[in-house]
Amino acid sequence: MSSNVLAGIDGSEHTAAVCDYAAWAADRLSASLVLLHVLHRPEPIVLVNLSAATSLDAQEQVIDELAALDEKRLELVRERSRLILEQATARIEAAGYPAPRAVQREGRLVQALARYDDYAELLVLGRQGSGHAGSDHRLGSHVEQVIRTTERPLLLTLGSFQPPRRLMLAFDGSATSEKGVAWLAGSPLFAGLECHLVMVGEDEPGRRASLARAARTLTDAGRSCTTALLQGKVESCLLDYQRQQDIDLMLMGAYSQSRLREWLLGSTTHHMLAQTGVPLLILR
Repeated sequence: MSSNVLAGIDGSEHTAAVCDYAAWAADRLSASLVLLHVLHRPEPIVLVNLSAATSLDAQEQVIDELAALDEKRLELVRERSRLILEQATARIEAAGYPAPRAVQREGRLVQALARYDDYAELLVLGRQGSGHAGSDHRLGSHVEQVIRTTERPLLLTLGSFQPPRRLMLAFDGSATSEKGVAWLAGSPLFAGLECHLVMVGEDEPGRRASLARAARTLTDAGRSCTTALLQGKVESCLLDYQRQQDIDLMLMGAYSQSRLREWLLGSTTHHMLAQTGVPLLILR
């Protein structure tokens, strides 16, 4: 069975980075690239009759005109979707990658992506959507919904594309982070990248041993690996390390039994994502 990378695009200023990272990932995974644009059917224009004096013929004429206008709006939305997919395809081909498959769907992004959970090896989305142009790095509401529902690894892009050189896995010894280590060791997506395993907590023998086992898994697979056990607040420790080590790709588990879950999905999510300008890969 062939593997696929699925990129959700919306035509916003973030679409270019989504296309570039998705094409990069698909190439390294020897996977097919699929571009998905989900269009929202415009809400119909409703005429409310507030006066019995309005003639039936006049009201029917207006209703017919509104229906025709609704159909025209939908036609334009579909044409815009087609152009978004066409331009994204041209960008990917111009970069030297094979032409992706373009898919257009109507409805909600979360529902459209759910159809591909068993189909895509990796999902790629912009961390923000078309409603966040010119804003800070806050997480788009559509992305939060996808994080909570998808079973696939999710790469959230931000800014312009830079081929990753150094990655950091926020490691807490949970089953999710152990799975992340195994994925780092075995996936061609991470071949040749400098790996950093970072744990935040008290400096105890058990944590040191857990980090050492994870590091051996990576080194046995031929990966370059650096470990760090830091003390302090999870958020500040991880972000400080990311900046000091010039990490350009962060990996985290979406669910765990530690404060990392609170950091990712809790009340500090928007604040934290505003502080880091690198892509974030969410593991399941």
